[in-house]
Amino acid sequence: MLYWQLFVSFFQIGLFSFGGGMAAVPLIQQQVVNGHGWLTMSEFTDLITIAEMTPGPIAVNSSTFVGMRVAGIPGALVATFSCIAPACLIVSLLAWLYFKYQNLAYIQGTLAGLRPAVVALIASAGVSILSLAVFGDGVASAAAFNWLGAGLFVAAFVVLRRWKPDPILVMAGSGILGGALYLLAGGAV
Repeated sequence: MLYWQLFVSFFQIGLFSFGGGMAAVPLIQQQVVNGHGWLTMSEFTDLITIAEMTPGPIAVNSSTFVGMRVAGIPGALVATFSCIAPACLIVSLLAWLYFKYQNLAYIQGTLAGLRPAVVALIASAGVSILSLAVFGDGVASAAAFNWLGAGLFVAAFVVLRRWKPDPILVMAGSGILGGALYLLAGGAV
């Protein structure tokens, strides 16, 4: 039964994850945190951070981690396979259709229509993670405000927009700076 739940959940994530990795984050959250309770929101945020930093697609990395956590190695294999199976089938079908009908205006219009929905999914995921980073449990209150998290967010945003360095270096620098400031403050940040 657990393997079937993993299969169905990650098949749905793989089937409806249009627009890349970050567009899948709300779907993963819905299945893993809200739907089945396999992870808490805090664990989910850590999962997304690790899945983004490791090589490979975020949905596949997340599926492997959750499957391993819930049902060991067989669970990791089931979740990973079910996450990539829809993409393999859909991409094969779409490639065949695209090469056969690529000059039709209808195809170009459909692709242009999907772009705003993908942007909305990415923005939704970003706001959820930012809220958790700045307010802890996601509840906006002055007492729960994390000044260090907010400051690091603003600094990283400015650095990325102005100088356009490698995002991995910005993530590593933010982690090192945040860890150092947290230790200097005695864990009170």
